[in-house]
Amino acid sequence: MKSKFKFKTLFLFAFIAVFTFQSCQDQDDTAAPANIDIQNFIWNGLNLYYLWQADVPNLSDTRFANQKELNTFLYGYPKPETLFESLLYKPSSLYPGTGEAVDRFSWIVDDYLELEGALQGTTNNNGVEFGLSYKSTGSNEIIGWVRYIIPNSNASTKDIKRGDVFYGVNGTQLTVNNYQALLFGSNNDYTLNLADINGGAFTPNGKNIALTKTVLDENPILVNKVIVSGSHKIGYLMYNGFYANYDTQLNDAFGALKSQGITDLVLDLRYNGGGSVQTSARLASMITGAYTGQVFAKQQWNAKIESYFAANDPESLKNFFTDKIGTTAINSVGMTKIYILTSKSTASASELVINGLKPYITVVQIGDITTGKNVGSVTLYDSPTFGKENRNPNHRYAMQPLVLKIVNSAGFGDYQSGLEPTYTLKETISNLDVLGSPTEPLLSLAIGKITGTKRVMPQSPGQDFDYFKDSKSINGIQKQMYLEKAPEGLLKALE
Repeated sequence: MKSKFKFKTLFLFAFIAVFTFQSCQDQDDTAAPANIDIQNFIWNGLNLYYLWQADVPNLSDTRFANQKELNTFLYGYPKPETLFESLLYKPSSLYPGTGEAVDRFSWIVDDYLELEGALQGTTNNNGVEFGLSYKSTGSNEIIGWVRYIIPNSNASTKDIKRGDVFYGVNGTQLTVNNYQALLFGSNNDYTLNLADINGGAFTPNGKNIALTKTVLDENPILVNKVIVSGSHKIGYLMYNGFYANYDTQLNDAFGALKSQGITDLVLDLRYNGGGSVQTSARLASMITGAYTGQVFAKQQWNAKIESYFAANDPESLKNFFTDKIGTTAINSVGMTKIYILTSKSTASASELVINGLKPYITVVQIGDITTGKNVGSVTLYDSPTFGKENRNPNHRYAMQPLVLKIVNSAGFGDYQSGLEPTYTLKETISNLDVLGSPTEPLLSLAIGKITGTKRVMPQSPGQDFDYFKDSKSINGIQKQMYLEKAPEGLLKALE
């Protein structure tokens, strides 16, 4: 009920703000012409919602005296994407230096159908999820390594597996300049050129894998099992995306662990770039089960929205632990201590789970430092309330701008440089093992810490290649943490 009221109230406020600006338009009888509809939508949406609205002079409430002045400004940006980028606060595209960028995650699409699918785990995908690393220090050549194969994908029918290394596509060496076009271009068919690695050197092995992209739904629950070690029944769950349409399956997975009487839990988020805030709260509730109704996280919006809620309903910007998904009881395993596996690909909603649990239970983080995404977004459409209802039928543009910073119940949320692991063990190309196997290095370390059999921190075997990117961060998912409910429309807001 709190969530429903929160969104109705927020978008009523959105309507009030839009109506105020519309009044200005009416005074000079100048509306935005149809040929800059998209640009007008972008400016109005960012002016109202953008987290750093106050830091962008061209988004100031007093920047334009009327709609006519705004129209003149918008005509200077015939390409919507260019306007969007220009209105962001220090975006990574314009501030590529280390530590220079502030907004690293806002984005815009020209087809909201693709955006909606991506946020629910549906992508145009051949099923190879991979990491990319620099071939050597100072080189612009990169190499890829398979992290896992998505079940029921095209790749799942081919001779390719976790740990395989590739250096090229269609015979062309991958570089920092061409990887996007080769791996994520318009061609759905390509061939990966594989290599062997020996002592840090990569040698083409003549093996080539032809792959085809299809529309693919990824179930984020890749591995769910129980490992018995002495007196411990250790639940192991590899969870690769906070996709709300899989929350029931996630609850069932916890039900299976609960029925087997697990004593400990290892949650593997090393490849999880995030997703729904609501799913994060549900997952935290499945882990604990003791804090229903207590604060899991608190949202911090821009000054305009914050002032409204401070005066009217400050509780509506909080996310709570829960005991239900709709009317279905959550299967909680009652952990007071959890082991979470992470990597540099662990981001947003995954980091939220770690940070949100820390005030309540002991969180042992094993692996590498995380991405550092402590900000969240919401999908904005070109409609009177920026929701799905009454969208402009002339285009399919939508925005996913950052609109909030999120903190835990203790008020901590300053982890933009990443969450540091309790025990550092980087996953590298040369130390891969079968996911879910007790011998897999990160899981092995977690089991050792649970059972007390590993008291000395192991070193990462083999050569460590500098991380570049991963497939999910460049395949439309964009390491998101987003509010689950999109704007609901004016009539619903006024009910």
